[in-house]
Amino acid sequence: MSTSLSKDLEHLRTLAEDSANPGRYGQHFHLMPPVGWLNDPNGLCQFNDVYHAFFQYSPFNAEGGVKMWGHSVSDDLIKWDYVGTPLYPDQPFDVSGVYSGCAYVEDGVMNVFYTGNVKKLDAAGYDYVCTGREANTIRTSSKDGINFEHRHVVMGNEDYPADDTEHVRDPKVWRDGDTYYMVQGARRTDDRGEVLVFKSDDMERWTLLNRITTEYPFGYMWECPDYFRLPDLGDGNLTKVLSVSPQGLTGGDWDRRNVYQSGYFVLRGDPTAEYRLQPFALWDAGFDFYAPQTFQADDGRRILIGWMGMPDEKTYTNPTVEDGWQHCFTIPREVSVRYGRVLQWPVREIEGYRANLREAGHSLFVEGSPTFDLEIDDMPEHMSFVYVKLADEFAITWGSGVLELRFLDDSKDGVGAGRHVRYEHLARLENMRIVGDMSSVEVFVNNGELTFSTRYYPKKYKAVVDAPGAHIQFWDLNV
Repeated sequence: MSTSLSKDLEHLRTLAEDSANPGRYGQHFHLMPPVGWLNDPNGLCQFNDVYHAFFQYSPFNAEGGVKMWGHSVSDDLIKWDYVGTPLYPDQPFDVSGVYSGCAYVEDGVMNVFYTGNVKKLDAAGYDYVCTGREANTIRTSSKDGINFEHRHVVMGNEDYPADDTEHVRDPKVWRDGDTYYMVQGARRTDDRGEVLVFKSDDMERWTLLNRITTEYPFGYMWECPDYFRLPDLGDGNLTKVLSVSPQGLTGGDWDRRNVYQSGYFVLRGDPTAEYRLQPFALWDAGFDFYAPQTFQADDGRRILIGWMGMPDEKTYTNPTVEDGWQHCFTIPREVSVRYGRVLQWPVREIEGYRANLREAGHSLFVEGSPTFDLEIDDMPEHMSFVYVKLADEFAITWGSGVLELRFLDDSKDGVGAGRHVRYEHLARLENMRIVGDMSSVEVFVNNGELTFSTRYYPKKYKAVVDAPGAHIQFWDLNV
């Protein structure tokens, strides 16, 4: 469905990418944009034995701009190759942006759903929340995973509840039996976030089934919803997980966390009928994590990828803007459940890139390793503290029941580029794993019960570990 606009955008994108240079902080194994701005992961799937990751992409401005879908592929979830931009905002139903969505693979076809954003010209004083916006749900498909056919609208504003605002977006589709289901995030007119649940027999005509929200106010908008089920590896029960990214959480502990959150509810009952939500839990307690999406790999694993960034954040920044790009994805994570706890762990494929093992039983010092995998385990029963310092300015510590990430220089000239501190309460530390790339660190604690992600910008790559009595292992990652 090529248009004059898409041809012009293609030409301009190619010119921007031809002059790209990621600079010293370009990632080695975290998916990043060729140039410009990246945000939400979209359309995650495995199709014809290849992993596909689409992403919100603004190639003309590292600070954001018009949104299209970039596209990268991988054979192993670690090494990603950018293959182009298949979806441009070049139609009347998505002219203000190809927003977030999903891929559903069936019978050799990749079915893609996304939000086509339209912002009308402000001739009538639109607020673009309740007026002036179209949130179109678009369907398209591909038989090769590269070229897409016949984009068309399957739902528009008139298909959403009348007491929702015009902020309805981010479709995620799955199938159960003979029925297809879709969740979308929404903002109600009373500023309550919710998830809309739809059903369809043919992926074309959709009917509203249910509206999921909390019994108490919990943010004004729930973005990027996802729903999946996992068997509990401990007791064999089936766990139902509803993932959302709520905006507008304030007060209490929320005031010390990010401007927006991403987390999940364990859902009891039926998402299409009667349900009950368990307490909200964060996917990631670090500085840079938002809008995660999951998919099921062909081998049955549930894989999660998040955006290693944060929208509308004013207190810290990313020096890569000077090199013409900003943001990346997290390392793909295997999601599992054991005795009611949802766990995340780096995909096992990363272990195939380990090299040059260094290990110790008390403390370790390593210099000059920008990409690494660090494990601390076999903790003694009365372990009282663990201290890890990276790049002289970034401390990851546990003691007195608190796991903390702290940048010792919180200025925008420091390693954290303005980031300062994030912490969560943790009574007992059983193990810790830290995965570092050129400008990112991800921390996994107690087999993935707790995770922290952050960007950082070292002037010198250095790791100091102090964990008395524990087993410390440090590998370079040669990707």
